[in-house]
Order: sequence, then structure tokens, then C-alpha cells
Amino acid sequence: MGQFKSYKILTVGLVFLVLVLCFMMPWPEPMIHWLPQPSTVPEYVSESIDWDSLPQELPNLTSLLYWPPTGEDRDDFLASTSPRTSTYCLKGPAHTTFTLGSNLEAILVARDHRGRAKVHGGDLFRAQLLGPELRAGVPGEVKDLKNGTYLLSFPLLWAGRAQVQVRLIHSSEAVRVLQRVWREKRATVDFRGYFRGTDGPLETVICNVDPQSTGAKGPTCQYKDVVSGESWFCAQPSTLPCNALVGHSSGSYLKVTTSHDEALLAGNVTDQKLPSGVPPILVLPATQGNMSNMGQKLTKLVYSVLRLEPRASNIIALPSRPPCSPGHLSPKPSGFYYQDRWHSTFCSSRSFPTVDSILNCLAGRIVYMLGDSTLRQWWEYLRDTVPSLKPVDLHVTYQVGPLMAVETTRGTVLHWRAHSWPLRSLRTPVASLHSVARELHGLAGGPYTVVVLGIGAHFTTFPPSIFARRLVGIRAAVKALLDHEPSTLVIIKLANTGYKSVYGSDWLTLQVNRLLRAAFVGLRVAFVDAWEMTSTLNVPDNIHPRKLIVRNEVELFLSFICST
Repeated sequence: MGQFKSYKILTVGLVFLVLVLCFMMPWPEPMIHWLPQPSTVPEYVSESIDWDSLPQELPNLTSLLYWPPTGEDRDDFLASTSPRTSTYCLKGPAHTTFTLGSNLEAILVARDHRGRAKVHGGDLFRAQLLGPELRAGVPGEVKDLKNGTYLLSFPLLWAGRAQVQVRLIHSSEAVRVLQRVWREKRATVDFRGYFRGTDGPLETVICNVDPQSTGAKGPTCQYKDVVSGESWFCAQPSTLPCNALVGHSSGSYLKVTTSHDEALLAGNVTDQKLPSGVPPILVLPATQGNMSNMGQKLTKLVYSVLRLEPRASNIIALPSRPPCSPGHLSPKPSGFYYQDRWHSTFCSSRSFPTVDSILNCLAGRIVYMLGDSTLRQWWEYLRDTVPSLKPVDLHVTYQVGPLMAVETTRGTVLHWRAHSWPLRSLRTPVASLHSVARELHGLAGGPYTVVVLGIGAHFTTFPPSIFARRLVGIRAAVKALLDHEPSTLVIIKLANTGYKSVYGSDWLTLQVNRLLRAAFVGLRVAFVDAWEMTSTLNVPDNIHPRKLIVRNEVELFLSFICST
């Protein structure tokens, strides 16, 4: 037994040494042979993006992304739903105390700015039951009755005081604007491609997900990923060939709305401009710029403070739950906060309060985190929390990665890499952009391999079919990995709440998360519902949540690795 243990330690050590040497090796400069070979395509020739056409792996978009009718398209701003006049009250007889483990229901009546009751649904409300004294919170279910009223339902999961809070995120009229933009616009942002010749000349052009969105007057360059089949397009430079592409960055936020649209999205009668020099995607808090009414709390509260009486000696309602394991979708709600800790409602999530508890869980594991900056927060949290996890300097762009941290005594390796195009980022080498499918294709997998995927936020600026097709390639790669090595743990992090503009809003993110869930049905993967975890506490919305929320996300992630 001792010899086997020594052999296992030696094996993990050798694997770790090889990984470090591979990443620290001084690769020659022109190391971009993996880049898909570009080709020149005629002007305005590309695969059409059809709202209703989907690959067979996903259900029909129209049914998957169904939203209740939002009424007639009118120019009267005062007829849009207002958080100042909408009201809600408890359903049934009023009580001052409620029983732990039961449900609380309320009826919400949406009203316009004139105080008139709405006769259709389609508003995006967010409801929470909060326990400020206990640092507790649980998301409420909002059922659209399609007649201007909404049924709110809250599970009562802790003993003590609780307060109902309801916010109007988007009026039905604003949702209609988002629907129109998502269906009719090929893209709401563009990107920059940087080309360099052998003798030093540099050209910058517009790039995007299809040729039309590059604005090219002539031919375009197409870059097709050799694994996923996804294509990227750049306007062909005037003097340089397509294979001279060396750099990528964010571009412009395109004008896709009218002043009336913007007023509806902002919730203001007067059309105010965003702060000078700040792109809308960066205006995150609901109290900043012209977003002052977006996400505003409903002001007329009825029976908002309640007392929850405990059942016997219980203080929280948590039935017996199985260990956290992949293979099934989480229910609604997937969990709740109590004393600043997230408690899963479908599995026995654990707390990892010490450095040793985290290290013991990650011992011998190689973790690959592939996605956006909200997933990079997990990598940063672990790096900052565990002093012995040492970052390896790979001399790469921090915003895109790859990033790597290692813990030599326990044989732990943590990777993070951004997903490829479309990626809103500072200027970065094209060689650093690897598709998620391509990265998964290169993994051997096994019982000590953990893969975390966190994608979605960068896809709200395109029609849903763009994200759906990307997910088809990723799903195929995940399925191939699990077929080859079923013991590999794959975790899907859903997208956060936090964005508040036509380029990325909670309504758009909600649709992205529906696609994410649908894409992995039938596969043995686990989900971390970051949508609920970032929208349940009474804290300002932020696409990059505070450390408290990130810690709870990471602890749920660790609970799937170390379920007992």
C-alpha cells in the first residue's frame, strides 16, 4: 500500500513537472500554426442567420425563447410599465407570522406611468425575499398571467424576519425593444483586426461574426476553426493578405436604437446621455447615468415585513439532500443565502472555510476554466485565498490568458483561458484566442480532471442563433470528452445578472441561460446557477459580483469535486 501511494505521488509530480515545463518553454515567435487557414469570400456571402433555424442538437428557438406577448408597439412612453405606480399585495388573508417551510404568495399589478393597470404581460420583474438581519435571501418565482398581473411565490426557508422586494428590470415595452434588436440586428458591436506585414506595415480593419457586419465594400477574410467549424470574418486589408492577422480587440458599440427606445430601456421620460466616454456596456449599476429607473424597487409595498415562525427547533428548512453530483438540472430556486452562505436546495453543498479544506479538495486535480472574466474571478479568488497556489508567469495578456497557478505540495494545477471570438477585450494576440471546443478536444480527461465552462456574457450582442450554433460545437466536444473519459467532471457556470443596456441586459442574459441549459440536457454535467446567486442578495447589480458571491460560487463548485 505504501509503495502504491509513493508511486501515485511520483506520478502526479511528474505530470505536474511536465505541465510546468511545457508552459515555461520559450516557444519560437511565429507559433500560430494552429490558426485556421483564412480564405477570401465574395462580398456579402455568408450563411444566413435565421431566428427559427437551429441545429438538430437544440430545440426550436421560438419555443425555447418564448416570452409572453408584450402588447402593441406604441410611441407613448407614459403607457409603459412604471415601478412607481405598480403595486403588489399578499394573496389571501393577511398574516403577521408564517410557518417555516411553507410558501408565501403575492399578486402584482403592473401599471403605467399614469397609474392605469396594464392589460397584457411581458414585463421582466425580479422578486426576492430578504432577511437583512440574518444576511439571508431567496429568489422568488414570478409567473406572468399575461393580463397585466403576476403571481409571486416565495419559499419560506429560514426562521426570523423577512421582507419582500420586487424590482422592475424591464417594462414589457423595453423587452419589445430588446426582442426587436436581437431578431433584426446581425450584431450590435463590432471588433478590430490588426494585420502586420513582413516588412512592418500595419493595417486595422473591422471584424465580426459574418461578412455583412464587417462593413466591407469588397471581399472579406474568413477564419474557420478547425474543430468547432465556427467562422470569423474580417474586411480584407487593402495591402496585406488574410494570413497577416496578428491581433484582436473590441471595436465600437453600434447605434441600434432610437431615442424613444432608449427612453423605454432607461425608464426615464427625458432622454439623457450616458457619461462621456463610457460605452453603455460598462454602465452597470442601476443608479448610474440614464439607467436610474431600470431595476428600481416597487415603491408601494404591502405587508413587506413578515415573521417566519420556526417548525420545532429548525431555523432553516433544508430537507435531506444527496451529495452534489453531475447529471441533473437544479430546481427553482436552486438555493438561498443564510448567514452569507449559499445553501443548495438540491444537493448537500459544503463550506470550505480554511485554506487546508480547499487544498485537500483540489489535491491532485487539474482544473481547466474556459470562458469569460466572470469565471476568471473564480481563478483569482482561489489564487488570492490560497497563498501556496503560485501563479506561473506565462508572459501573456492577462485579460485573455492563459493563466496558470500551481500548488506543488498537493499537485494542484489551475488554468483559466478566455473563450475565442466574439470576445470584447483589449488588444490581444490572435494566437491567444483558442475556441472552447478546440481546448476540450485536446484534453485527455479522467478522474482528476475538472472542466468549468463559463460563457454567455459576450454573446448577448448577437442574434441567439449565433450562440446556439456555438453551443452545438461545445456540446459535441463535451460529449466526446465524457464518452472517452466518463470520470471527467464538467461544470457549467450560468451567466450572471448585472448588465443594464441594449448591448447586454438581464433579459438577454436570461435567454442565454435558457440556451445553456438546453444545450447540455442529457449529458452528465453539473450546473452552478450564477444567475440566482448574483440576483438574490440586496446588493447593487454588477456583472463582476463582490467577493462574498464569488466565494459561494466557488464553494458550490468545490462541493461537486468533493461531495463528501
